[in-house]
Amino acid sequence: MSDLPLPDLRLAFVASDRPEAQSARERLTSLYGSVEPDQAQVIVALGGDGFMLETLHTVMDRRIPVFGMNRGSVGFLMNDYGEEGLLERLAGAGRAVIHPLQMDAWTEAGQVHSGLAINEVSLLRQTRQSAKLRISVDGRVRLEELSCDGCLLSTAAGSTAYNLSAHGPIIPLDSRVLALTPISAFRPRRWRGALLPHQARVCFEVLEADKRPVSATADSFEVRRVARVEVRERRDIALTMLFDAGRSFEERVLAEQFAS
Repeated sequence: MSDLPLPDLRLAFVASDRPEAQSARERLTSLYGSVEPDQAQVIVALGGDGFMLETLHTVMDRRIPVFGMNRGSVGFLMNDYGEEGLLERLAGAGRAVIHPLQMDAWTEAGQVHSGLAINEVSLLRQTRQSAKLRISVDGRVRLEELSCDGCLLSTAAGSTAYNLSAHGPIIPLDSRVLALTPISAFRPRRWRGALLPHQARVCFEVLEADKRPVSATADSFEVRRVARVEVRERRDIALTMLFDAGRSFEERVLAEQFAS
């Protein structure tokens, strides 16, 4: 992974608030030392998948690879935790490069808010009434009216998260497609979503927005009472996750498709 001698690899250990993550950070720092994240060649994130996403957001402009170790609950994006042989694990690690989505959301009041999503951009109803959405792809209306609890556009990296829970497809990382997945669609009842080319630009228009308010979320960044949301991939931003040899992200995605 690095041309530098292993003892010279500068690591930054960051951890979630969970006690087991904090104690792991202390032990690993005593074993390997730690620098500030902006001085590191590799950031080691200790926590769960949520913390991994937080860490990737912090390195969005710095292109520092992140190696996660599971000290949380789910850990699909994380490697197994282990204190011994970390430098050797990093030297043999495989890379997974992902590109986020950009969300531009216009509120009913005319304000525009932008955010980046590593997993997905999702629209959700805010009240007991269903949301009504018009969906366009590259300027062409593809669905005149979707009555639903919501809808999401997922990256390949996020396809095993909320997208999978909403019965969307699992997408291999190198497939260069995005998953457009409805959340509890009421009408059209049989619409199950679509796979779109990664360069597609998707626009969601909220119908009857005053009566049926909708929120839009890019990962953890939320905008309430939106009127229109546009989403596109930011190919100019590349985020790198590191995975142990033999436990690549591609292998995890493949295995997930055969999980019972």
